[in-house]
Amino acid sequence: MLVAVGRSILFSAALVILFSSAALAQGLTTPFEPERLRQILASGNSEEKRDALFEIRNRRSADASALAVPALKDADAIVRATAASSIVFLPESEAAAVLLPLLDDRQPFVRKEAAYALGTVGSWTSTERLAQLLRREKDREVRTAAAISLGMIGDIDSLGPLSEVLKKKPKDEDEMLRRAAARSLGQIAELIRTGRTLVTTPQSFLPEKFKETGDPLALIANRINIDGRSAVELLIKVLTDSREADDTRREAAFALGAFGRTEAVPALERSIAAADPYLAETAREALLKIRAAGEN
Repeated sequence: MLVAVGRSILFSAALVILFSSAALAQGLTTPFEPERLRQILASGNSEEKRDALFEIRNRRSADASALAVPALKDADAIVRATAASSIVFLPESEAAAVLLPLLDDRQPFVRKEAAYALGTVGSWTSTERLAQLLRREKDREVRTAAAISLGMIGDIDSLGPLSEVLKKKPKDEDEMLRRAAARSLGQIAELIRTGRTLVTTPQSFLPEKFKETGDPLALIANRINIDGRSAVELLIKVLTDSREADDTRREAAFALGAFGRTEAVPALERSIAAADPYLAETAREALLKIRAAGEN
């Protein structure tokens, strides 16, 4: 089951890359023809509609994305799922408004793609609905997509729903979900610290002087300094639990560094000796961030 879930998550990521690469020549070397695209989406077959949506997404403009909105209600689930990633260049509020109803789609993979798209859009108006999806959705892949997107959005109000995932005992079938929840908790703090949620764990294997630590003072001045305490306690438990997957522990180490709280230091120092070199390096980076807070 875990392998299948992992493959499906990777497939979704690969699908986004495919959309861009497959449409590169089509979207960038041909003139923008709104009426042609509109007609295809209205009366073409499913493959033609998908090709049109690839082109629309590759245009990376609000005008192009607006053409994809009707396709969100297409009879073909594959077209609806493809359309979700094609409207992300609309203004945040508009994109969120047309994507949110798709979270109730009868097909799980459409709900999953809608959740990912909402994360790309990044509107905080999506937080509550994605949090509900994380709590109530039966499909594990959809829940994982919701957890990932909450991290991409970076709303502090997501701390509670994401923490609830980590309160449960680790199971093999929940590995991807737990990993996503731990990472997303860190991304929320990272947004305050650096102004972005896009991260790599570890950053690199370069010397410390090349590591970025962000602005720890921004955390101290933010309500996350108080609201994040319970999340940090959970993340320490995840990091030190040998039953957790290495990837989940690595994301917990990253998150602890992003929060910058000193109570995480002992667990992170022990993790430097981990057999997993990626976990060890992520723990080193986390300690750098915590020390940066102490120096200010």
